[in-house]
Amino acid sequence: MRSRFRLAVAALAMVGSLTLEACGVISTSPPPPTPADFQGIATEISKRGIIIDDLVSGDAGCTDRQLIPTAIGLTAHGLDQTKPVRLYLYIFGSRDSYQRLRGLIDACASSFVTDPSTFESIDESPFVLAGQGPWAPSFKGALRDAITTAAGTGD
Repeated sequence: MRSRFRLAVAALAMVGSLTLEACGVISTSPPPPTPADFQGIATEISKRGIIIDDLVSGDAGCTDRQLIPTAIGLTAHGLDQTKPVRLYLYIFGSRDSYQRLRGLIDACASSFVTDPSTFESIDESPFVLAGQGPWAPSFKGALRDAITTAAGTGD
């Protein structure tokens, strides 16, 4: 009797395990990374040797009412960027918002860019980092790497 009971328990456990696996509940890989919040973005930037300060939430660099809630103005320098630059980080809630509002940033930039030929931006859905350039090569590369990492899958 005990051996039949053990056999029945083992069979149920196997069926349960196969059922869970078939449903995709059990996964051996980590979930894809989601976009970071501002603290996560700032951490990624700082880890790469860039110093950020003068943070102002809602500073879009312009008066566009759709961009203000998404924006954080900040000053950054480090690596080969010896002169601090004012940057504008736009954090959109989703890829759809990014796609819908991305074009507004170029118009907004006319408020803070003094030389359009050296305007710089890094686009990695759902984020855009923009500012007056030129940015030094290592500085720009580190910013790009930080924003790409922080964006995760971009959703």
